[in-house]
Amino acid sequence: MLHTIENEALRCEIDALGAQLHALHCKTNGKDYLWRGDPAIWYGQAPILFPIIGQLIDNCFRYRGARYTMPKHGLARKLPFALDSISETQAVFRLDSNAETRKSYPFDFSLYAAFSLDGAALTNRLTVVNRTDGPLFFSLGAHPAFNCALGDRLVFEQAETVSAEKIDKENLLRPERFPVLDNARELTLTKDLFSEDALILSGLRSKSVELTGDYALRFTFGDCPFLGLWAKPGAPYVCIEPWFGINDDHTPRADFSEKRGIQRIEKGETFSYAWTAEIL
Repeated sequence: MLHTIENEALRCEIDALGAQLHALHCKTNGKDYLWRGDPAIWYGQAPILFPIIGQLIDNCFRYRGARYTMPKHGLARKLPFALDSISETQAVFRLDSNAETRKSYPFDFSLYAAFSLDGAALTNRLTVVNRTDGPLFFSLGAHPAFNCALGDRLVFEQAETVSAEKIDKENLLRPERFPVLDNARELTLTKDLFSEDALILSGLRSKSVELTGDYALRFTFGDCPFLGLWAKPGAPYVCIEPWFGINDDHTPRADFSEKRGIQRIEKGETFSYAWTAEIL
């Protein structure tokens, strides 16, 4: 089911299935900024990634001696969220753990996805609440896809010298790193930029990046430890993905708590993160 929020500048639609952003329409120029989700290219639009990001070795992890199966990017993107509250310019969705989620993820939690409008900016705040009796281990990420064209540019807030991690054909991290920016701010979107799948960046000084072209916007990602950039090669969109977590590599971990990039909160604690897309 789709739910709509809007103001004088923007209209947004959110699908309760996965609490996934479904449309981001600018009223002043008539453009739709969010990828439409074409099954022939990529069916997704802006999935929420929880409680893992990327792929696990053999789609499995171990916790306190027990083995659990988890699909790529986790459970949340395939589950219906309840509409917790809605007003003209804000909607909050909620996913609670249940007997089915505990078969794959042995924790009690609530995951909130709040969408709010302020002028020409959309903010998506994701909040995890630990309702289990003990620590909660998780990863959390966003995966919004924005319309663009080949030749458009991603311009970081500051000059960056960074290399990227990449995944292999098993969707696991490769051991080597690949230079991306050398004291530079700009990445040009070419048909070959994502020929080896996503670019996974870390150690960025910038807190935002601008997509410049016919669909110009500023994406503020803040202090996330990883930023994924991805599209199907040559497709007319780019995903800008703030991550608190990362794919497995080929080294098995004895326990889920040892997974690289894993987040931990104690009983009753919360973890909150927000990204903002502002139309320019």
